[in-house]
Amino acid sequence: MFKRFYPDKVLPSTYDIDFEMLYRKGYRGLIFDIDNTLVPHGAPADDRAKALFTRLKAIGFSCCLLSNNGSRRVDMFNKDIQVHAICNAHKPATANYLKAMKLMGTDLKHTLFIGDQLFTDVYGAKRVGMANILVRPIHPKEEIQIVLKRRLEKIVLHFYEKDRREGK
Repeated sequence: MFKRFYPDKVLPSTYDIDFEMLYRKGYRGLIFDIDNTLVPHGAPADDRAKALFTRLKAIGFSCCLLSNNGSRRVDMFNKDIQVHAICNAHKPATANYLKAMKLMGTDLKHTLFIGDQLFTDVYGAKRVGMANILVRPIHPKEEIQIVLKRRLEKIVLHFYEKDRREGK
C-alpha cells in the first residue's frame, strides 16, 4: 500500500549527494525542490546553495527548480542561482515534472528529482517514472500543513525501512 510513496534512495542532505557519480551513471538533468531541500523554508540562496549550483553546472548538469511556491519565492531563490525554474508546480501532479525535463532537454532515463517530502516531491517523481532521492529536511521549522504531513511520512518511512531490511 505504501510502496507507491517509497523513495528510490534516502540521504541526510542534498549536500551529501555524490553528483559526480550520478553524472558518471548517465544523469544529465537534476530537478530540485527548494524549501528544506536546498535551504530552510523561505530562505534565499545561501553560499552553500550557490556553490552547489556552480559545481553542478561545471560537472555538466542542467538543473531546474520545481516548487509549489509562487513566483516571488522561486524568483528570490533563483536570483543568484540562475537555473530553469517552475513555480506553482502543483506537485505531485506530473505535468511540471515533464515540463522541467523539456526545459532541460532531458528524458526520464537521464533525469533525477531531489526533494524533502514524500507526498509531493517523491510521489510526483514516481508517478511520472522518474528516479528520485528523498533528503531529510534542512530545518525543523515548517508550516502546520507540512508538520501534519511529516507525521504521515514517518509511518511510510517506517515501512520503507522495514521492507529494505527484509529485502523487499
